Amino acid sequence: MQSRPVVIAGAGIAGLTAALAFARHGVRVRIRERSPVLEEVGAGLQISPNATRILDRLGVLDLVSAAAVRPEAVVLRDAATLVERARVPLGAAAERRWKAPYLVAHRADLQSALLARASQSPLIEIATGATVDTVEARADGLSVSVMQGGIVSHEQTGLFVAADGVWSDSRRLVGPHEKSRFSGELAWRTTIPVDSELGRQFAALTSLATVTTFLHPGFHLVAYPVRAGHAVNLVAFTPGTAIAEQWSGETDADALRRAMQGTSAALSRLVQEAGPWTVWPLHTVDPTRPWTSASGIVLIGDAAHAMTPFAAQGAAMAIEDACTLADAVVTASNMAASNMAAVLSQWEAARKIRVAKVARRGALNHFAWHASGPVALARNLFLRLKSPASLAADLDWLYGWTPPGWTPPEPPVGRL
Repeated sequence: MQSRPVVIAGAGIAGLTAALAFARHGVRVRIRERSPVLEEVGAGLQISPNATRILDRLGVLDLVSAAAVRPEAVVLRDAATLVERARVPLGAAAERRWKAPYLVAHRADLQSALLARASQSPLIEIATGATVDTVEARADGLSVSVMQGGIVSHEQTGLFVAADGVWSDSRRLVGPHEKSRFSGELAWRTTIPVDSELGRQFAALTSLATVTTFLHPGFHLVAYPVRAGHAVNLVAFTPGTAIAEQWSGETDADALRRAMQGTSAALSRLVQEAGPWTVWPLHTVDPTRPWTSASGIVLIGDAAHAMTPFAAQGAAMAIEDACTLADAVVTASNMAASNMAAVLSQWEAARKIRVAKVARRGALNHFAWHASGPVALARNLFLRLKSPASLAADLDWLYGWTPPGWTPPEPPVGRL
């Protein structure tokens, strides 16, 4: 591990976190990013305590916190009546309970914070406009061919980490080339300034200091502050057909408005006047497929297990992957373990259990948020009987998680 750098494909959240995690152990890293410029991509995201405790250890939390917001609660509201159905305390309560903050931020702000820390490390080299072409197994490790500016170079490594996202080109390196699959859901995204008329309309619907999900059989809409509280991120989810195998595209919002039939007039008016809306087809990757190869190739983040965002854990799972991979590989190396295949296989098995549980929670959320008729009545009764503290306790397994070998947070004492 000390003689040759780890090579990482992708300078997104997963790749940059992995680079910082390896560098923390004194390992040199080379990041190869195919985009010529690291541009602002994506929209808002939620960074739960299981991820922020890792970002804190990597020296990133203070940077991203400057542009993030610590919401007071997660709130569920009926989209038709705007009645509050449930509330999970966050803010100071989250930090007491899970020993790390819950943040909401723009994806670009998190990536910028990771990039800033990575750029400060003498152990991390980042090249843009560099596309990984082939990765060949040799007796002494891996040979990675990289195309940059029309020139092909060959880099030797003992570990190649593919962090190149949901449309990963590297996925084929660990098994049959399986493309991502359209989930049947579209995400409609926009942001509105807090100090605008639309911002004031939104403030009349719910608190600007919370993560609010509006529940409806035909859609659900999640809203929360970003950009240090100067803007509100809106994202609505509806059934739909795939528009393209790409991140996003401008589209007419009529389909979204049709899905919102029966919602409150104020919420419908907000959606009508907000925009332009950018629609994202939600693609997933079969998490049961291989993530590693015996030769030293490993997939992390969306390249391995892209999931729907209904548990708000896509970024968090990528951050967990990166940290645990570095810890596992370096620990084994320090213990003179020579079987990289066994180390990666054990890491993969443990991560698959965790990711599968998170995916099940996301599927449950989607089912509950889109419930109608008797199922919706049962959901509302269940939520009415659950206290905020009880709802928070149901998330201890998710937000209280710590990487193996780390000191776990102390269990909460008393009431929130």
